[in-house]
Amino acid sequence: MPPILEVRNLYVHYYTLRGIVKAVENVSFTLEPGEVLGIAGESGCGKSTLAWSLLRLVPPPGRIVKGSIIIDGQDIVNMSEDEVRARIRWQKISMVFQGAMNALNPMYKVWEQIAEPLIVHRGMTKEQAYRRAVEVLKLVGLGEDIANRYPHELSGGQKQRVVIAMALVLDPPILIADEPTTALDTIIQAQILNLLKQLKNELNMSIIFITHDLSVIAEMADKIAIMYAGQIVEYGPSEEIFNNPQHPYTRALLRAIPRLRGPKEKLHYIPGQPPDLRTPPPGCRFAPRCSEVMPICREQEPPYFQVNEGHFAKCWLHRGKPQKDSIVD
Repeated sequence: MPPILEVRNLYVHYYTLRGIVKAVENVSFTLEPGEVLGIAGESGCGKSTLAWSLLRLVPPPGRIVKGSIIIDGQDIVNMSEDEVRARIRWQKISMVFQGAMNALNPMYKVWEQIAEPLIVHRGMTKEQAYRRAVEVLKLVGLGEDIANRYPHELSGGQKQRVVIAMALVLDPPILIADEPTTALDTIIQAQILNLLKQLKNELNMSIIFITHDLSVIAEMADKIAIMYAGQIVEYGPSEEIFNNPQHPYTRALLRAIPRLRGPKEKLHYIPGQPPDLRTPPPGCRFAPRCSEVMPICREQEPPYFQVNEGHFAKCWLHRGKPQKDSIVD
């Protein structure tokens, strides 16, 4: 079965008065039906820009420079905005945006916000759309009473569930969850993660889960892509990434996570700061902060080295292993 989503050599730049910000550079990956892909990295590494580009919603002054985004066999990069709105966005792929409070309109009741795409895309009456909105709210664990409330009458966890319901209302096969547990307490975080796992199992939904916290996706993701400075620097099965990390940046992120089991270790931090993406450094973008840097790292950008089956690392430490220009064949 072909991938439900295939991204090939994607470049997204922001054209600002102070220069061109190369927010996403040569990113490739695939997403299989029913699979969860976790995308992790520091703030500013390009995770959200990548997510917006998959829906063709990159905010100005940003735009997709080149590359392919193939959803269900169709490359949406060259589609017109009208085609994307009518055929792709929310029908084939939808998104739970970061910050539930900002995604909800305080002037409308919950059911009205969930029902709008049903009326616009499916031509439902308000009564039909209301019934469907209530169905989706129940799917995410909320009762019919929530449908007639305004956003300010909901708790943080309820708002997050409403935003997830909004993304599910047209039954898209792909869901992007951009930092869905940010600003929620630990118990609500666990509830939202369990809800997403339940939706994946019940609906066979493919999920792209974006976070800056590797510990959040430890039990969620089938595959993980580690992003740094606009590029994917390591990509592979979840167990491989956690148990056998092959890029210094991934290892540094993992050393910054407290561990409940095993020997107690001092938590580490990554010195320095991410590069200015208007003028990224030559060679490997992580070289100025890397503890294992070599002369070649500052001179030449590394390709992707295959370190195991389906496991790739963009690092010169793996010279001698099979190399590729892209993760996707």
